[in-house]
Amino acid sequence: MQLKISSLSKTYPNGVQALKNVSLTISNGLFGLLGPNGAGKSSLMRTIATLQEAGSGSIFLDDLNVLEKKEDVRKILGYLPQEFGVYTNVSAEELLTHIAILKGISDSRQRSELVKSLLVQTNLYDARKKKLGGYSGGMKQRFGIAQALIGNPKIIIVDEPTAGLDPTERNRFLNLLSEISEQVIVILSTHIVEDVKELCSQMAIINKGEVLFAGHPMEAIKMVQGKIYTAFASKTEAKEIAAQYKVVSQKFNTGKIELHVWSDEKLNHTFTETETGLEDVYFSVINGLVKNSSEFSVYNS
Repeated sequence: MQLKISSLSKTYPNGVQALKNVSLTISNGLFGLLGPNGAGKSSLMRTIATLQEAGSGSIFLDDLNVLEKKEDVRKILGYLPQEFGVYTNVSAEELLTHIAILKGISDSRQRSELVKSLLVQTNLYDARKKKLGGYSGGMKQRFGIAQALIGNPKIIIVDEPTAGLDPTERNRFLNLLSEISEQVIVILSTHIVEDVKELCSQMAIINKGEVLFAGHPMEAIKMVQGKIYTAFASKTEAKEIAAQYKVVSQKFNTGKIELHVWSDEKLNHTFTETETGLEDVYFSVINGLVKNSSEFSVYNS
């Protein structure tokens, strides 16, 4: 399947323009949508999920008009929002069964087999009788994916799914998404670059409602290779570097400030050329250091 978003815009009643002429084409597989908090990611996800109206533009899932045929879309959509509630005093098995009934799976044997299969797939079968209120954050997120998979959806949207998870649960959750995405479109909306780097074959960077880059993560990294340099400095030295160079990002590292800077020319011995990563691409784009120019190509299909 293919999801095609064309010239999508959305302005809220308070005047905030959440989406500005967004155009993207997304195929089967895991698609990473990167951007800082407030970039417009959730607005885009909610619009695709038919939870809010668009101001203008169009969204098609193959031939299905997402903005006009909302009920048809909901039949083939799985959605895990950034915050979702569960009934804390019921078990995972009970709630999945209830959701399956609501989704129209009336045959009890088919429903029982489906619930068991989803609990096994999300590694929750051994905890199926446990009350959801006693689940850890990672277990709740995996339960969220289980409920999103009811009805064999063709497109699954997950919004900031790994926020607050420990490293083990994060890896388990991302591996689960990767497995699911072999057959369907999975859109992973996040501000965590590492969530996208290893798993996604498609990605976009969005900020202030605009798509600034769309393409393959590895191609993005190649485009900035040889242009990012690293320096370790004191606070005073870091200020001096920031005054002279285009700083991509900075963070504390073993008592020093680690700065990544952008340069088209080879820098002196104070700097070392960096093995560029997706984080360098992300911050370069978000900070406006690279644009649609000869130094960096922005793909926006």
